[in-house]
Amino acid sequence: MLNDSKLDPIRSTLLASAEANGIRHGYFTRVGGVSHGIYEGLNIGSGSDDDQALVAENRRRVATWMGVSPDHLLSVHQVHSPDVVVATGPFLGVRPKADAIVTDRPGIAIGASTADCGPVLFADPEARIIGAAHAGWKGALSGVLENTIVAMEGLGARRDRILAVLGPSISAANYEVGPEFVARFSDADAGNARYFAPSQNPGHSMFDLNLYTVDRLKRAGVAAEMLDRCTYAEEDLFYSYRRTTHRKEADYGRQISAIALED
Repeated sequence: MLNDSKLDPIRSTLLASAEANGIRHGYFTRVGGVSHGIYEGLNIGSGSDDDQALVAENRRRVATWMGVSPDHLLSVHQVHSPDVVVATGPFLGVRPKADAIVTDRPGIAIGASTADCGPVLFADPEARIIGAAHAGWKGALSGVLENTIVAMEGLGARRDRILAVLGPSISAANYEVGPEFVARFSDADAGNARYFAPSQNPGHSMFDLNLYTVDRLKRAGVAAEMLDRCTYAEEDLFYSYRRTTHRKEADYGRQISAIALED
């Protein structure tokens, strides 16, 4: 049941290796929330039209699972940018506009909210420095992944120790794009052609955002992998902007992927 009170986030084997260093993580699904209707489940999207009291309760449940107080579960106002903020405590007032957060402070959970874009969680277990990035195609293309790594280095991390895992996002089988999209990537790097495959619709292509993201992480010099879970296809577990658009639904929820340093 989606509204069962027990949260059941997906875990990464790679990031689980950092638990001995007091690093906790979870890629949360729709399971365990109180929202209903088109938002059924654990909708944490404060930008959605869902009842914000229900969203707050969903976020409280995530914070509890992560072992932090609700005001210490931090997410930014995501704008599909390459921008990263350093969190030293709860955000005061309006959330900063950015697409990634890094921190070295215990007792803070940082997260990325998504509904097809790629949530990437980062950890340097030895330095106890963590990061969370929202990597849609715009952010990934413009450097949000690399900027997150640089921001972590600014806090004392080393990229050869950083672990990075891409969580649930839209798969290539469900991500059809037009020729102008392909041209944008080809203009940036001719080698990007390998991330596109022909679509059944003439002139269109299927884009592998997951592979593109992981390859950029590996080229940046970090250990990287993906969970290989599709937000579009797995409706019982994930919200999907593209699925909502295809169905002409009024709105959609968001799931969160979060990582924290334990005290």
